[in-house]
Amino acid sequence: MKTMVSSVGSLFQLQRTTSTAAMLKTQAEANAPSLDYLRALCKQGRLKEALNILHTADIPVDSSTYIDLLQRCIDKKALSEGRSIHNHINQKGFKADRLLHNTLVNMYVKCGSLGDARRVFDQMTEPDVFSWTVMISGYGKRGFSQEALNLFHQMRRAGVKPNEFTFASVLPACGSLASLKQGMEIHEEIASSGFESDVFVMSAVVDMYAKCGNIEKAREVFNKMRTRNAVSWTVMITAYARHGPVEEALKLFFQMRRMGIQPNRFSFASVLPAVANLGDLEQGVKIHEEVLRAGLETDVFVISALVDMYAKCGSIDRARELFDKLPQRDVISCTAMITGYAQNGLVEEAAKIFRAMPHRDDFLWTAMIAGYAQNGFVDEALGLFIEKPQLNVVAWTVMIAGFAQNGYGEDALRLFQRMELEGVKPDSKTFASALPACANLAALEQGMEIHEKIIRNGFLSDGCVANALIDMYAKCGSIQKAREVFDQMHQKDLASWNSMISGYAMHGCANEVFKLFDEMKHSGIRPDHITLVGVLSACSRAGLVGEGYEYFNSMSNDYNITPVMEHYSCMVDILGRAGRLEEALDFINDMPIKPDASVWSCLLGACRIHNNIALGELAAEHVFELDSKNAGNYVLLSNIYAAAGRWDDIERVRKLMKDRGVKKTPGYSWIKVNKQVHAFLVGDRSHPQIEEIYMELERLSLEMKMAGYVANTRFVLNDVKEEEKEQILLNHHSEKLAIAFGLLNTPPGTTIRVVKNLRVCGDCHTATKFISKIVAREIVVRDANRYHHFKDGQCSCGDYW
Repeated sequence: MKTMVSSVGSLFQLQRTTSTAAMLKTQAEANAPSLDYLRALCKQGRLKEALNILHTADIPVDSSTYIDLLQRCIDKKALSEGRSIHNHINQKGFKADRLLHNTLVNMYVKCGSLGDARRVFDQMTEPDVFSWTVMISGYGKRGFSQEALNLFHQMRRAGVKPNEFTFASVLPACGSLASLKQGMEIHEEIASSGFESDVFVMSAVVDMYAKCGNIEKAREVFNKMRTRNAVSWTVMITAYARHGPVEEALKLFFQMRRMGIQPNRFSFASVLPAVANLGDLEQGVKIHEEVLRAGLETDVFVISALVDMYAKCGSIDRARELFDKLPQRDVISCTAMITGYAQNGLVEEAAKIFRAMPHRDDFLWTAMIAGYAQNGFVDEALGLFIEKPQLNVVAWTVMIAGFAQNGYGEDALRLFQRMELEGVKPDSKTFASALPACANLAALEQGMEIHEKIIRNGFLSDGCVANALIDMYAKCGSIQKAREVFDQMHQKDLASWNSMISGYAMHGCANEVFKLFDEMKHSGIRPDHITLVGVLSACSRAGLVGEGYEYFNSMSNDYNITPVMEHYSCMVDILGRAGRLEEALDFINDMPIKPDASVWSCLLGACRIHNNIALGELAAEHVFELDSKNAGNYVLLSNIYAAAGRWDDIERVRKLMKDRGVKKTPGYSWIKVNKQVHAFLVGDRSHPQIEEIYMELERLSLEMKMAGYVANTRFVLNDVKEEEKEQILLNHHSEKLAIAFGLLNTPPGTTIRVVKNLRVCGDCHTATKFISKIVAREIVVRDANRYHHFKDGQCSCGDYW
């Protein structure tokens, strides 16, 4: 019976086709166009011929024919042809009914002209649910999320009841704006309208919650869905892959398979990045097998995701093997391979693929520029950037990020300014790339200027931009401004909480860290390993050993987080700074993973603080074995010897450094005054105002001594007289030079902000406390470890750093 029905259907279709062809032939022979002939051309898809007759023959056209013609324009994305039909309707004075109006709106939306669509829509006396939904969907898909939401609320005020397609169209706008409150309100309306059993709508609800950062609520809705299809599973997998925990994406994928749901190409493309982020090659191979079973081995979209996964998991040869087997290489696959090579440090291999491509689009150019920059080849990246035929906002952004990531903060900011002068409008990613340059330079003034531009351009609601602002303000020494940005965020994701917690930890605000950590948990955001690094760092800087143990143990007990090396380093630092050196050594010996140089270096630093020579030598032995090229560790050991007056041992350390080709990193500090960076090296004599600077230091030295300051000469690594040591401390350390310059060149009462590349020594720390009281100024110093806020003779670290 099935075969018979199929055959009858085929025969009927053949007769229709033959009949239409005969009509066209007869009409052409008669050379007298008619409405039937016009319709026949339309059904044959011969749009240009149909339009030629429409505009040249005086045929009375009805609404259904106009609709058929417009539908062909939608199919072919033929905007100009659609406009000509609309003009014909107007010229003929044809009174369009609602269906024709809806088709016109739909044609303009689908062909990419929202302005024309809105004009037709606004002329409608009573737009129905289809009209509203098409416009809402059009605005949402083109990135005008706020307008989509505005239109939805306008529709509700007009008394039009949304249907399932309306809800599925407006929810992505909530997700795009991270507007959780409005999303929840729409979710409630969906429930009251009886659409909670619609898999299409509920998948959009899950996606909305995920994009608003509430993964727990997304999972709750997902779990309550009565019916789930491949789309539902893919939405939830994508949520975990993007927002974490990434492991859940993998678990969910295999759970989907156990329930007999066949993954589609989007399912694979969503779960493979999660595998890549985890670096779990074994699971990646299993998913690759699933791809083969699904018959998607030639799907370029999926294979490109596999190439990316293998590359990020370190299996670059397997990635290349898949790439070479592709029947046709497109931009996506080539970009994945270029990115993979770059991430594995094989920049020249990436460049070969780039050069071999005859047609290079923006994706390939930016992938190669980024590849050079990520591997430190900044000149090559810049050369390619200059060579690129047309510089769009993505290319500018990648190059700005490349400069910032490689320590060329001033170049990054200059390029940002040049971009604006060239008339290229920055997007959210551009701002998020420029702000780290301000953070690295501690360029607060420029950071604030960029903040103003972000507000003017309407990007303050973008989560990535807001997170970058929090980080910038924290690293520029303005933790209050960082908190203001944080508090103004409508929707905070995990990165937002981590940025604020890390910022407070950097400034030594332990109580604020603990409060924020509790608030984060109560908000439903689950902490990750980065969160706990921030919390443990706060414990270390505040000397809170008990709390440190408590938070460390909670990682595995409460949050299912396996501690990594950073967490162990924090615990050793907590114990060491508190003087519990033997306990710190026992902790290291009991570690389930082999301690690296950072762990032993924390113990070495603690031994310097507490002058424990024997344990310091043991820690140094391990450090030098694991990382023989880090000059800072040799300096730490030398400081221990200097405090004990063991000058021969200092000479032995210097000889060891020379034999191993290790050069001491010169200490330098910088300060920004009137948008210009002024850098000072140890014992600098090159600055144009150097004589004034030294005179200011001499003046301050006399006042400090009168106030009770005594130089701490144990930080001088030279066997000279005490008077010479005092002079070395006064005239050599770069942070004192920068502070004196700031005092000379800024108005009274202005906060002095200084950045130092190394840890502030004990004497400079004491001296800066005295200076802050003498000059009645706040002095903010960012060293290699943390921030120090000096005011009225006190430091925010409580002399514990």
